[in-house]
Amino acid sequence: MKILALDTSTEYCSVALMLDGEIWNQEVLAGQQHSALILPMVNQALGETGLTLSQLDGIAFGAGPGSFTGLRIACGVTQGLALGADLPVMGISTLESLAQETDNKRVISVLDARMKEIYHAAYEKSTEGWQEVSTPFLCLPRDAPPVPGDGWTGCGSGFDIYYEALRARYDGRITHVVGGLRPNARAMVCLAVPRFAQGRGIDPADAAPLYIRNKVALKEKER
Repeated sequence: MKILALDTSTEYCSVALMLDGEIWNQEVLAGQQHSALILPMVNQALGETGLTLSQLDGIAFGAGPGSFTGLRIACGVTQGLALGADLPVMGISTLESLAQETDNKRVISVLDARMKEIYHAAYEKSTEGWQEVSTPFLCLPRDAPPVPGDGWTGCGSGFDIYYEALRARYDGRITHVVGGLRPNARAMVCLAVPRFAQGRGIDPADAAPLYIRNKVALKEKER
C-alpha cells in the first residue's frame, strides 16, 4: 500500500510515506512554523518517492491528544489533500503512536498536557495490534488510571517530566521507562497501513481531532 502520514501535535513536524513496505520519513523541530512547513514536507515526500497524491491509498494524521493548534493543522491539511485527491483518511492516536515506538507489549503512554496534567492511555499488543487497556484520559499524574498486572513500560513526555509521581502511582507495575519518545508520523504510518487495508479509512469530511481537554488556560482563581 501507499500511505501518507503527517503529525503536528508537538513542537515537531513530521511526515512519513509508506511505499510497498518501505518508509520515507522526515522530522523537523518546527516551533510555531508547522503550517508553513507541512505542505513542503509532503511535497518532498511525494517527489522523492515519485508519487502523486492520486496514487496514494490514504492519508493518516496525528489526531491527538496534543497541541490544539497542531491538531487542527494536521486535520485540516489532511482533509484538504484528501478531498482534492478523493482519498480516505484516518486519525491516529498520538498516545498509541508512542506505544508503537517501543519494543514492548504492555505500554503506558503519557504526554505532558501542561497545567500540571497529563494525557494518559495504556495498551497491550496482540496478534491483531494494539488493544486499549485504558482509553485516552486527562488527569493529574497522581490520578493516572490503574493498569492490571505488572511488566509495563512507560514512555512519553509525561514520564520525562513527572517520572517520580508516575513511578509512585504504579508502585512496581512499571519495569522500564523509555525516555525521549514523542509522537511522530513514522509510527503513525505503520499503524495506519493495516487499518487502511481493512477498509477502515473514513471520508475526509468526517475527520476530527481528539482534543480531550476542553479548556486551555487556568482561570485566575485556579492558579
